[in-house]
Amino acid sequence: MSVIQKIKDIEDEMARTQRNKATAFHLGLLKAKLAKLRRELISTSKSSGGGGGGEGFDVAKCGDSRVGLIGFPSVGKSTLLTKLTDTFSEVAAYEFTTLTAVPGIIHYKGARIQLIDLPGIIEGAKDGKGRGRPVIAVARTCNLILIVLDALKPVTHKRLIEKELEGFGIRLNKQPPNITFKKKEKGGITVSRTVAQTHMDEDTIKAICNEYKISNADISLRCDATADDLIDVIEGNRLYVPCIYVLNKIDQITVPELDILDRIPHYVPVSAHLEWNLDELVEQIWKDLDLIRIYTKPQGQIPDYSAPIVLRSGHCTVEDLCMRIHKHIIDNFKYAVVWGTSVKHNPQRCGKEHKLADEDVVQIVKKH
Repeated sequence: MSVIQKIKDIEDEMARTQRNKATAFHLGLLKAKLAKLRRELISTSKSSGGGGGGEGFDVAKCGDSRVGLIGFPSVGKSTLLTKLTDTFSEVAAYEFTTLTAVPGIIHYKGARIQLIDLPGIIEGAKDGKGRGRPVIAVARTCNLILIVLDALKPVTHKRLIEKELEGFGIRLNKQPPNITFKKKEKGGITVSRTVAQTHMDEDTIKAICNEYKISNADISLRCDATADDLIDVIEGNRLYVPCIYVLNKIDQITVPELDILDRIPHYVPVSAHLEWNLDELVEQIWKDLDLIRIYTKPQGQIPDYSAPIVLRSGHCTVEDLCMRIHKHIIDNFKYAVVWGTSVKHNPQRCGKEHKLADEDVVQIVKKH
């Protein structure tokens, strides 16, 4: 029996099973089996060249960050890419116009953001239908995902695409579960909790560990964890990616309809064709990427405001800045002089661990 058939059988069994306390143990086991099969599916697609293979799918990273356009065919992804980046991506009034991944660059606030128009995915992509697996493999390399939805199509399309991405270990607009999992040599499975658990009992936790052939581990639950949360932590390959839902073709719906759709979280309404609200979309992309701009100042000269060095806010120390300029700078680093909101005094001497803020000016002083 093929991996895809095994996945389908388990999904069918899960769909038939009522969800209650009595079935939580059984469902937890099925979810663990499903996660293992999905991992097998991903690894086989990578080894056979499907991970990024296929013409146009192996897109070289460039710019300061990478954003992927994902959606069903003919929702307007190619038009969005063309309008936002001045890169031509073939647009036509029929499905599956884009057959390869087409990259472009958004120039915004001194940053270069790579935008990739991915071929339209279809339902069942995670299980190998269409060209879904290489599409989602490229999506896994993105710092932000734009799910493009057609305002004229059912809102359920949103959930269908989320399900495809979840099947490949991509978690949208979520934080990693607050669970510590540590294997050990002996002593069995030890579970500690700082929060009352309403979704899993100890038997379910041990059964999931047993499915992964783990017999000795310390597990600390600091959240009301589900079986899915525990499986995600054991698998260890989940990606937690911010996502914006781009509702396209709003020029073709009424204002009351738009008011209803306005309740969707993390969404931006646009008309790519008429270029409505694209400025707001780019601003939201900037916010969700959480980028900061750092200006460098050579000794005895004025700061260079024309070409900021762009860092992610989670990796924005003086050392990160040095590594972005050149990896050998840190070898001769003495101290940095910083002007801006990250310091108490302007200017201030800082070490390599100092965290920088947006639009700081930095002068690197080297050892003589």
